[in-house]
This record gives sequence, structure tokens and C-alpha cells, in this order.
Amino acid sequence: MTTNVDPQRHLRAVPGDVAPYVLIPGDPGRADRIAERFAEARLVARHREYTLYTGVTEAGTPISVCSTGIGGPSASIAVEELVRVGATHFIRVGSAGGRQPHIPIGSTVVVTAAYRGEGTSLDYVPLPYPAVADLDVTLALRRAAEAVLGHRAIEGIVYTRDAFYRRDDGTNALLTAAGVVAAEQECATVFVVGSLRGVKVGAVLGTDSNIHLAEQPTMAEREALYREGERTTIAIAIRAVDALHAAS
Repeated sequence: MTTNVDPQRHLRAVPGDVAPYVLIPGDPGRADRIAERFAEARLVARHREYTLYTGVTEAGTPISVCSTGIGGPSASIAVEELVRVGATHFIRVGSAGGRQPHIPIGSTVVVTAAYRGEGTSLDYVPLPYPAVADLDVTLALRRAAEAVLGHRAIEGIVYTRDAFYRRDDGTNALLTAAGVVAAEQECATVFVVGSLRGVKVGAVLGTDSNIHLAEQPTMAEREALYREGERTTIAIAIRAVDALHAAS
């Protein structure tokens, strides 16, 4: 007798479609580029902002990649549904704006925690519950970054926000003075959801801008710098997944 299992409402995935280790970029195009770095990859589904592939790394580790779209609401849906079909470890492979003057575009950031400036996590648990990256995943990312870069990546707290075009100079100045290294739109949400669902979530980001730079590059220059940073973050994330799998 067979039992029919309905696919997840948004991801269109069922148990067996997803590996325990999942990379979660925001951009569906980045999900395609990540899947190209797998030794083998099959497209599981492409629906709304969610592009989902499953395969193996060059080292033979089972791995998936699923885009989350922009912001907390869609990212929370992705993590919730991925957990339901068997994912246990997540690495956000994203982009961010630098928030310290010394951070050039194209830099790599391993995230340790996030300032909860978005709204989605508040629907899960109130402040001051922290948004903290999983220690095992973060240490794996630290070691992978050292291997890929030849030195430790920038590490620290990021500012997760909702309104991309709402620039709050007072908050930016306060968080920069407090040592926040970058701003982005998903880390706080996925860290909180991961903590509450009992799964491990970390993040590695490439910077694609920095409001504190004295001279701002053109869009073409920014995109070229970021693309190189993106390739680096992907390599770091895959290497970290291999290490986590080997240690399990």
C-alpha cells in the first residue's frame, strides 16, 4: 500500500527531494549558479521565488540549494518547508551592504548574529530573543573561509531590515558605531526560525555596496566586484557543508 504525500505548498518538494544540507541564497539566479558548482544537480522545482536543486558536492556530500526571495516573509516559508521535508543544516549565501568604512565591495562576511530590524521574526518570538547563527555552522564557515581566502573572513553582527529604500541615517550611524559589519534582509529571520525549529543555520555574505565609501563606484564596477565575491562565498559554503558532513 502506498501513501501519497502532498508536496509543500510553495517549494513543491516532498520528503526525499531535499538533502540535509541546504544553501539558501535570496536570488533564484544565484541558486542556478550554485547548482552549477555541484558535481551532480537536478532541478526539483521552480515556483514563484523558489528555485530548488538537489545533488552532491565534488566530495560526495548530499546538498541542496533553494532560493528564498527577498526578505523575511519568503525566507521563513522556505526554511519552514525545507525543514518539513528533511533539511537539518542551512547556510545563507547572500549579498549585503558593508556598514564599516574599511569594508570594500566584494568582501566576505561570516555572520555571527543579526540585529532584528525586520518584522517577520517578531511573529515567531518577541524581542529581546536573539537572532544568533549556529556555532557549528559558523565555525565550519570560518575554517572554510580561511582555506579559500588564505585568511579569516570579516566576522560579526549584521543588520537585518525590511525596507530596502528606507534609509534611516540615525539607525545606520548607531549600528555602525556598535560595530555592525553589514546590512541585509534575511539573516535575523532565518536564524530565529532555525533556532525555534531545532535546525542549524549560518550565513556567509558577499558585500555588493557600502554607503560609507568616500568614492562610490559605478553600478557596473559594483556588480563586477560582487560577482567575484559571490564566487568566493559559494566556494566557502560548499566547503563548509563538506566539513559538516564529514564531522557528522
